[in-house]
Amino acid sequence: MDEGNWTSVSEFVLLGLSVEQDLLIIVVLLVTYLVNLASNSLLLGLAVVHALTQHRAISFTSCMAQLFMFFAVGNMENYLLAAMAYDRYVAVCDPLRYAAVVTRSLCLKMVAASWAVVIAHALLHTLRAATLSYCGNRLQHFFCDMQPLLLLSCTRPLTIELVTTTEAVLVWLSPFAFILASYVRIGVAVVRLRSAQGLRKALSTCSSHLTMVLLKFTIVMWLYFRRDSSNTHGYDQKVTFLDKALVPTLNPFIYSLRNKDVAVALRRAGRKVLTWGM
Repeated sequence: MDEGNWTSVSEFVLLGLSVEQDLLIIVVLLVTYLVNLASNSLLLGLAVVHALTQHRAISFTSCMAQLFMFFAVGNMENYLLAAMAYDRYVAVCDPLRYAAVVTRSLCLKMVAASWAVVIAHALLHTLRAATLSYCGNRLQHFFCDMQPLLLLSCTRPLTIELVTTTEAVLVWLSPFAFILASYVRIGVAVVRLRSAQGLRKALSTCSSHLTMVLLKFTIVMWLYFRRDSSNTHGYDQKVTFLDKALVPTLNPFIYSLRNKDVAVALRRAGRKVLTWGM
C-alpha cells in the first residue's frame, strides 16, 4: 500500500460473522439465557413456596453452613469495596501510573488475601456458634445469623465472646477504615486541583462506588454496632432483607447503567429499535 494514501482513522467497522454463524450464536445465546431464566425462576418459586409454608425448620448442620456462607460472602463484599476504593484512589491521585500500579498480580493478591481473612473469620464464628448450648430452637429471623443464635444460647463464655467480638469489630471496620482513608486522600487531591473539570472527573469516577459504600456500611452499622441491640418490631429482619435483596438489585443501576459507554450503547440500541418499529 502506498504510504501517501494513508488517512486518519477515527473508527473501525466490525464486519462480524457470516449469516450462518450469526444464527448459530444467536440460537446458542437464546437457549442459554432461557435456561438461566428458567433456573432462576424455579429457585425463586421454591423460595417463595418455602417462605409461605408452615414448615420452616432447618437442620443444625445446614444452619451452621448457612451462617458460615453468610459471614464469608458478606464480609467479602466489604473487602472488595475496599479494593475498589484503592482502585479509585490510584485512578484519581496517580492516573499516569495507574497501569503500572493496579496490575493483574496486585488484584489477584488482594482477592486472595481478602478470601483468607473472611474464611478465617467465618470459620471462627461458625465454630463459636456450633459449640454453644441452646435453650430453644425458635429463631427470630428468616436465616441463621449470629445475633438471634446468641439470644437462644444458654451459655456464653465471657472470654470467647470478648475474643470473637473484638475480632469481628476489626474484620468489619478494617475495610471501612481503608475506604475512608482512600477517600480522604482523594478529597485532598481534588482540592489541590482547584479545577471544575477535575472535580467532575473525580465525581464521575467515585460516585457509584461511594453510593454502594454508604448503603452497605450504613446497614452494617445499624445491624451490628448500634447501642440498642433489641429487635423491636422485627426491624433487624427488615433491614437485613434490604441489605440482602435491595442492595444487589441496585448494583446494575449504580455501576453499569451509570457507565458512559453503557449509556451510549443503550441510546444506540433504543434508536435502532425505533427505526425498526417504523
